[in-house]
Amino acid sequence: GLPTANNTHEVAQAVAPECRIVYVDNDPLVLTYARALLTSSPKGKTDYIDADLREPEKILQEAAGTLDFSQPVAIMLMGILGHIEDDDEAQSILQRLMGAVPSGSYLAMYDSTDTSEEVVEAARIWNQSANPTYHLRSPERIARFFDGLEPVEPGVVSTLEWRPEPGSGPPAEIDSLCGIGRKP
Repeated sequence: GLPTANNTHEVAQAVAPECRIVYVDNDPLVLTYARALLTSSPKGKTDYIDADLREPEKILQEAAGTLDFSQPVAIMLMGILGHIEDDDEAQSILQRLMGAVPSGSYLAMYDSTDTSEEVVEAARIWNQSANPTYHLRSPERIARFFDGLEPVEPGVVSTLEWRPEPGSGPPAEIDSLCGIGRKP
């Protein structure tokens, strides 16, 4: 998506200035803004790849110019797997990406669920004219993307349940699941 405040590289490099971050998008407008607005810390590096998630080989090849794949890497797929309708295709992409990173690497992801009639109807309306379309999954289907990974607590849960602010009370319901898994 379009660059905003507190982008991934800004947060990561505030903690560890030597971090290297690679963004991937296939929207020309996003890439133009990213290249113009996002800069890295002097010790780290930030790069932008023009690619589609369906091109894992291209992503890995170009990311290798910035990332050291002999060291643990975090792969973050935030709201993107819903654009891949077929679970087998999405799983294949994930397996290729996670297969290229060493033990100790992480998968962090979230996607929308099909758990409410309102969200299912909104997705149906969106998909009538949107490109790319978006496909909701059941919580069980989303959780399967973490098969073979060690779950980080609290596991695959509502995005509002993942590390809520202390004293914020019970989270409201949201039709989205997220999780983090560590590659053993």
